[in-house]
Amino acid sequence: MKPLLPTLKEKKRYIVFSSNVKFEKKDILVAIENFIGTLGIANAAPQVILINGKNGILKVNHTYTDEIRAAMLMITKIKDKKAIFKSIKTSGTLKKAKGYMGDIK
Repeated sequence: MKPLLPTLKEKKRYIVFSSNVKFEKKDILVAIENFIGTLGIANAAPQVILINGKNGILKVNHTYTDEIRAAMLMITKIKDKKAIFKSIKTSGTLKKAKGYMGDIK
């Protein structure tokens, strides 16, 4: 089977974010789905790549970065704790996103 051509592949962006509470992969995806709906989740295809304490990297479709960032700002509770999520930087490569994650304090 031949691999997909680069023009047929889905373009992606990596959103580096931080929070004031610890969370799990499932928690953030469920919270985002509550705001953008099932169809939005299907189109944006968010995937939590890395969690480091209260910081993380989220991989999304490049046309839905603004919707995902807005949905992350609207999250107020994770596991019955008050949560505040901030989008730090958006990157096109995972290597740069990991670099931005190292700069968070």
